[in-house]
Amino acid sequence: MLWPPRDGEITDDELERLYDYPDGLDRPWVQVNFVSSVDGAVSVAGRSQALGNDADRKVFALGRDLCDVVLVGAGTALVEGYHGVKAGEVRASRRARLGLAPVPPIAVVTGRCSIPPTSTLLTSTSVPPIILTTRAAPRERRDALAAAGADVVVAGEEAVAMDLVLAALDERGLRRVDCEGGPHVFGALIDADLVDVLCVTFSPLLAGGDAGRIAVGPLPPAPRSLALDSVLHHDSALLLRYRKVTPDPVTSDATGP
Repeated sequence: MLWPPRDGEITDDELERLYDYPDGLDRPWVQVNFVSSVDGAVSVAGRSQALGNDADRKVFALGRDLCDVVLVGAGTALVEGYHGVKAGEVRASRRARLGLAPVPPIAVVTGRCSIPPTSTLLTSTSVPPIILTTRAAPRERRDALAAAGADVVVAGEEAVAMDLVLAALDERGLRRVDCEGGPHVFGALIDADLVDVLCVTFSPLLAGGDAGRIAVGPLPPAPRSLALDSVLHHDSALLLRYRKVTPDPVTSDATGP
């Protein structure tokens, strides 16, 4: 079901229209994609896969179809067993129609270069991953990842700065950014006020336990305002899409008092 209401099932073309990026981007545009239980858990037994359903997985795959780059934190990439995006995992016809590369690279945020050179992110991929790290990360780790084929970018001194991350992606022409987590990356993007869209699925589960929430990080000066763009539901799961609210420019009387 689509909000505002309409009759019938939503089509693939309508889904693409809802979740696509704006045309003519002149800066990176960040869409964050998360799934959560209705009681706020971001994982079950340490992983998010148990929270998803067919509709959530379809929207997750659509995010990869539509983006220039997949942005993810090292912890999520390692726990969820990430590898490079494969051509068969994205819709080639859609990407070709949109003028996108055959597959998007994975960009991994890792303050200490914790991705090993033997990771499937490097050994099972058709495009090199981008490793976004810090000057404080051990030099031997940075060198090892570069030698294994990664594009290693220093994006901060002691901590990865998300504005420098997006600047590095922008330099590479990667402006359609699909952020797949984890909570610390999302929290850092909130803190820097760099979230343009949040796509969140609420799974009809009470997970309990001690799982964290979808965003963890510094407390911003004020909560960031969002506007609800669409609501879908499938098998009791809610799929919500929120966009950033940009304040109207302040106008003044040009003639003065």
